[in-house]
Parts: sequence; structure tokens; C-alpha cells
Amino acid sequence: MRLLSSAAAVAVLALTTPAFAAGQAAAPAPAPQAAPAPAQEADSPEEAAFEAKGEAFGERMEAMAEEMQAAATQADKAKAKTDLDAIQARNQADADTFADEFLAFVVSQGAPADQMGAAAQQIKAYPAMIRAKIEEAVAAAPAGAAPAQPQ
Repeated sequence: MRLLSSAAAVAVLALTTPAFAAGQAAAPAPAPQAAPAPAQEADSPEEAAFEAKGEAFGERMEAMAEEMQAAATQADKAKAKTDLDAIQARNQADADTFADEFLAFVVSQGAPADQMGAAAQQIKAYPAMIRAKIEEAVAAAPAGAAPAQPQ
């Protein structure tokens, strides 16, 4: 089922977007390319629609990570925390909704609910995980040096 690989791609995108190379110059990296799908029968309209939702969710998580990056690198740490809280709260509902839609869809396609439930919980944790990675990278950056931009 290509859908599961799409969900995995969303997970990888969301978790690697805020990856930094502390202390290294920011060099634009080429956008990651999706692995070609093996020859298989065409996606159903439902799979295609859900795959589009997954791609859109991944883009929103990437935009959230960029916004968090900018907020986390502010000189005013109290304002940075307030801004990060607001960004995370604003995006949590989106992650929760997508996770619920993901679980409902994959179970309707015959995937085991217990295994997919764990994946849905991980999706719901994306905003907090991305924030933690960004805060960790900012804290690890040498004093006076701005951390590299997300890849």
C-alpha cells in the first residue's frame, strides 16, 4: 500500500525539517525527492485524495518548523517562549485532525488499528517533537552564532 509509504514520508519530512548543523554555514540543500513507487496498480481516488492531504500536512509542518525556527532565535527569550507556545498550539489542532483522518483512512483500507493507532499518536506529537528539536539546536549553537537554517 503506497499510502503507508506516504505516511512514513510525512513523518520523515516533519522530523527532519528542523535538523540543523550547529555552527555550519547554511547552504541551500536540494529538496528531498520522493522515492519512486514500485510498479503497482493505480491508486484509488480515496488513496490519491488522502495522499494529497498527507503532502499538504507535511508542507504545513515544514512551514511551522520554519516559523518556530525564527521565533526560537529571537534575542528576547521570554518572547521566544511565548511565540513558540502560540505556534505549537495553533498547529496542534491540525496535527490532531490529520492523525485522526490518517487512522480512519488506513483502518478503512484494512490496516491493523492497533499498529496504526501508534502511528497516529506519533503524528499528534509532531508539533512538540519539532519544537524540541529546534530548541535543542538553538541551545547547542555557539554563543553569538545563529544556527543554520532548516534543510
